[in-house]
Amino acid sequence: MSSLTFSLREVPAQRLDLSPLITQNLAGKTIAEIERIELGTTRIRVSVGDVFRILEGDPDSIVIEGGAERFDRVGMGMTSGVIRVEGEVGVEAGRLMSGGALTIRGDAGPFAGSGMKGGTLDIDGDAGERLAGPLSGETIGMSGGLLHVRGDAGARAGDRLRRGLILIEGRAGAYAGSRMIAGTLAIGDEAGDLPGYLMGRGTILLGRGATLFSPSFGDCGEHDLVAARLLASYIAQASAKLAGLFRRPLRRLAGDLAALGKGEILLPSS
Repeated sequence: MSSLTFSLREVPAQRLDLSPLITQNLAGKTIAEIERIELGTTRIRVSVGDVFRILEGDPDSIVIEGGAERFDRVGMGMTSGVIRVEGEVGVEAGRLMSGGALTIRGDAGPFAGSGMKGGTLDIDGDAGERLAGPLSGETIGMSGGLLHVRGDAGARAGDRLRRGLILIEGRAGAYAGSRMIAGTLAIGDEAGDLPGYLMGRGTILLGRGATLFSPSFGDCGEHDLVAARLLASYIAQASAKLAGLFRRPLRRLAGDLAALGKGEILLPSS
């Protein structure tokens, strides 16, 4: 059976909340029922039928043809199924997802993967600030799953990461992996200032170092780490580039010694 397809009529005039368009919400609904689902975030009411033309198909496989920076919370809370967006999206894509696969064929706004608990989030373009990080008032960011960004990421990527794996093929902004609790953050290119700021545990891999390191990390020398090679085998299908970095001899910086100090930053030897 073909995918349930939403084709964009025109770019919306307001920000839209697309969180209702997930498998568990659409299963068993008719096209007419889906068209009446409200997506608006202002006093002006906007329904699915106002924004998209719908091609009937299997709700376990959802395709959104045509993205927009105003499409917020795409895939939020999804537990199963597959969603593919052919274009960019706004804030909080994949927030609180615990299963399934969300693919974005474009850029994603701030807080993509925030509170993610499982599943796979794949962003073909760049990601905004606070990738996988918590919203205000929350104490834990991403706690499971795989988040893969094939471009660059903004500031504070992986903030309060608790568990799971974040792969960034390109650069990352300042404070990457700040306040990490555990988990793994791998960055293929250079990171901005102070990666691992106040991290307690966890692993950060920096393919090309950072613009500024905190003095509260201790240099433990160069190592050939068995754990890193095992991790390389695990991520090889998702990213051959990052897997290759984990297979090289690695310089290990322990820290942040201004906090719990049981984390590490790994730097491939030149």
